[in-house]
Amino acid sequence: MRVAVLGAGVIGVTSAWYLARAGHEVTLVDRQAGVGLETSFANGGQVSAGHAEPWAKPSVLPKVLRWLGREDAPLLFRPRADLRQWAWALRFAVQCLPGRFERNARQLAGLARYSRDCLSELRADTGIQYHRVARGILHFCTAQADFDALATHAEQMRRLGIAREVKSAAACIALEPTLATSQVKVLGGVHAPEDESGDAHVFTEHLARLAASQGVRFIGNSPIDSLEVAGDRVLGARTAGRRIEADAFVVSLGSYSPLLLAPLGISIPVYPLKGYSITLTLAPGLAAHAPTASLTDEAHKLVISRFGDRLRCAGTAELTGYDTSINGVRCAAILKRVHQLFPGLSGAGEPVLWAGLRPATPSNVPAIGRTRYANLYLNTGHGTLGWTLAAGSGRALAELVSGRRPDVDFAFRRT
Repeated sequence: MRVAVLGAGVIGVTSAWYLARAGHEVTLVDRQAGVGLETSFANGGQVSAGHAEPWAKPSVLPKVLRWLGREDAPLLFRPRADLRQWAWALRFAVQCLPGRFERNARQLAGLARYSRDCLSELRADTGIQYHRVARGILHFCTAQADFDALATHAEQMRRLGIAREVKSAAACIALEPTLATSQVKVLGGVHAPEDESGDAHVFTEHLARLAASQGVRFIGNSPIDSLEVAGDRVLGARTAGRRIEADAFVVSLGSYSPLLLAPLGISIPVYPLKGYSITLTLAPGLAAHAPTASLTDEAHKLVISRFGDRLRCAGTAELTGYDTSINGVRCAAILKRVHQLFPGLSGAGEPVLWAGLRPATPSNVPAIGRTRYANLYLNTGHGTLGWTLAAGSGRALAELVSGRRPDVDFAFRRT
């Protein structure tokens, strides 16, 4: 069957890979000249199956209220005259209720474990390289209240089959010795030993090359303008003076997915959650002062990963529409925190700054599956977990398109 995958981020490329492996003739389309050049380009690098849980949880709402008006807040709501933004925010508040959080956490935990296994199998089959570091992810705390909450939550997540180990301050420093020089005292943390980190952009590029060897055709510089439908089927995708025909279509356009789907009467609760990252290039004399394990700073909601001679620190979430401009204040706050945690990096020079739009649902559970149109499928809305869930989502999507039930317990979309 001919399948057109619309969007060539890490989700679209993994979808194309698994569809080709399932025997389909695949065309991958993106508005950029290459793959992985938007949200997948400079994210935090964590494949965090052990921490794949919703942002929407009971403890978040009081923090959001405290963060209002703070330009450097981890989660910042910038009110706009945008009904979709307000509707998303209200839905997010509802998803913070305890029962909904637990349900969403189970959904994400199951898909994340499946995705981790799929990535491991893909790596074994292809030998793909992406600056992988397999030392788990250490979630560390510099405030006692955060540590107490994390320790309690770790026990709850272990009941869902997720390995989380509570660590003392000394154990955290043993796992990542550079934390010993931190200007803010590390009080303890939680380690997810089965997690890993790696460069999502490098992975996406390399997998796209492997997909090309399987016959996947890439069409770049082609923004999708609209979908042409008749009855209950999509006939084609219109883009930049071209009409792309296929037997089935997969929408993996990240934050832009709902804009393409709305004229077809399909509504999905995906809205952009803007994030930032800084990337430092480490001269040989500074490399020893930079962490090698992947870390999450609970106080500032930042993730830190090492890619060879580069250190990436990413985080913050900004509900501000489709604005991709870089806010210098927020990036400066990230850099300041890096220097507090790793003072030996103060001479590393100017970082590379980046901002991208994470396609977030209020529940953090992605929209994967069928639509009311018989040959139109979705694989979008992964929020901050796109890299973590990519392999499993792509494989599950390929199974659905092929008419098979995926081997994972997840509420796939059916209408």
